[in-house]
Amino acid sequence: MTTPYDLIVIGAGMAGVEAANKCAAAGWRTAIVDELPYGGTCALRGCDPKKILRRGAEIIDSARLMQGKGIDNSGLAINWADLMKHKRGFTDPVPQNMERGLTGNGVETLYGTATFTGTNTVDIDGAVHNSSHFMIATGARPKPLGFPGADQLIDSTDFLNLEELPARILFIGGGFISFEFAHIAARAGSRPIIVDRGERPLKGFDPDLVELLITRGAKVGIDVQRESVVTVIEPQPSG
Repeated sequence: MTTPYDLIVIGAGMAGVEAANKCAAAGWRTAIVDELPYGGTCALRGCDPKKILRRGAEIIDSARLMQGKGIDNSGLAINWADLMKHKRGFTDPVPQNMERGLTGNGVETLYGTATFTGTNTVDIDGAVHNSSHFMIATGARPKPLGFPGADQLIDSTDFLNLEELPARILFIGGGFISFEFAHIAARAGSRPIIVDRGERPLKGFDPDLVELLITRGAKVGIDVQRESVVTVIEPQPSG
């Protein structure tokens, strides 16, 4: 067993890293652990890479809006492979840079799956560590879907790592991430479909603005299917 820590942070996303740095700066003996590359969802698998993809979609959209007003958008298109390469140029250095910053601030960086073995102990891939305090900052994971064939689906992380953009994409659920990704995919040449089980998607937003968004989305090829429930997914030769 190692010398006891004052704090072990489980989860090296933005919240966990910030807490570890602050506690180390206050003089606590601090460690942080994750089974995935340091950086968490926002920096590696969510907010930031999405913004890079969205920027490409914004350029396409802006050019279309200026068609006939001084801009000729003939031939303007997103090269998905190049856009993904640009995204990786941003995300790939993050884990190493984040670890370097933590180490420089006096935080010990650990890797593996943390399992509590007692009130003040965790096992990290066979190594037992003791700490006075723990912070669990492991984030969330997609909710399991209870219909046959759900294992055929990909999640938002997989979408942000697609090497090739499919000609058609079905998004299950009418939340803001579905709409964001659908609008990106539509500007990149795909035909997105959003399936939502309710009468109105994006329930937490102003209904008039939601309807404007759906109307605008239809003009770029986004099909929103309301009051629709997926009951089964069956793989076909074409997809």
